Amino acid sequence: MASPKIMVIDDENIVGKMLKVSFQREGYTVETFLHAEPALQRLSEEKFDIVITDLKMKDIDGMEVLKRIKKESPDTKVIMITAFASMDTSIEAFREKADDFFPKPIKIDELKSRVKKLLGD
Repeated sequence: MASPKIMVIDDENIVGKMLKVSFQREGYTVETFLHAEPALQRLSEEKFDIVITDLKMKDIDGMEVLKRIKKESPDTKVIMITAFASMDTSIEAFREKADDFFPKPIKIDELKSRVKKLLGD
């Protein structure tokens, strides 16, 4: 079976790099994007098992990304990450069918175990 594919969308380069390295070590295929538009374009071409997206980004925010993914690829799991975590944003994310929500700084081990659960491993 092919390794699960993860997409990371975060306008902080360091976050994308950290997640890419961490998940590749676990055997996942990972693509990172600094902007939502090219990421959404890529999603229209290829299926990803999980998308990890930042909430606050310059071009399209994470809520919009979440809505589009769930509309076009309902089976894709979406994990929201944000430095601006609040009860309101997490409620809105779950209302829009986010599969999980992580405040920054990310606890990478928690995120890895959550990804495994979402993939049914």
